[in-house]
Amino acid sequence: MPPSPVIGLPDEELEELLGLLGGADSVELKLTLPEADQRSTVAALGLDPLDAHIRQVFFFDTPDLSLNRNGVVVRARRIQGRKEHDSVVKLRPVVPDKLPSDLRKSPNLVVEVDASPGGHVCSASMKGKVRPSDVTEAVSGGLPLHKLFSKEQQAFYGAHAPDGLELDGLSTLGPIFVLKLKLSPPGYDRKLAAEVWLYPDGERILELSTRCATDETFQVAAEARAYLASRNVNLGGEQQTKTKTALDFFSSHPS
Repeated sequence: MPPSPVIGLPDEELEELLGLLGGADSVELKLTLPEADQRSTVAALGLDPLDAHIRQVFFFDTPDLSLNRNGVVVRARRIQGRKEHDSVVKLRPVVPDKLPSDLRKSPNLVVEVDASPGGHVCSASMKGKVRPSDVTEAVSGGLPLHKLFSKEQQAFYGAHAPDGLELDGLSTLGPIFVLKLKLSPPGYDRKLAAEVWLYPDGERILELSTRCATDETFQVAAEARAYLASRNVNLGGEQQTKTKTALDFFSSHPS
């Protein structure tokens, strides 16, 4: 069956996707490039690494990834040039219409559908701000991990984490260094984001993405697909997940 306009999403998944879109806040369309295609993609899109911002990403889980197995991702991030850093407790997959109504009203909860040639998933992310020094102190043991998360985030975590697994009992998995570049390429009317995740074993993931409103999904996906194809960007490569790759690496390489 031919792919749908959602950057290669198979048509048989469209019904499920439409149901998720109806309750989500936004959509992020993603494409990862195999290492063999990364240099040519950088050149084709005119990506300048000197324009990128550095991010340092830490995940928190048990060594055997108990949280991840239960669909929970806990993360903190340091961002170059920002007065505040951030943290998130993410639950996935979720069905938006099944989330509690009081939770959906929180301005700190973002429900988003990620769609790529590899499929789609809907997540609910409870976000928070962190003082610049707190992440460094927490990962070095000078600050309890729960201090990186608001009371609202802690409650969200407690509702979905395995029983007895407290935030302060989690291990630090990381960091991963990330280069992120936002661009408005010539010939394309929307902004693209390019992220390079640099893993300790030398592996790299290059991801291209764009966000849009849920009712724009198919139009934006078709336009993005057409633009990238016109720049000879490989749309058919095997897709990788940045978070899963990071968690798998640190789980198999405990510090």
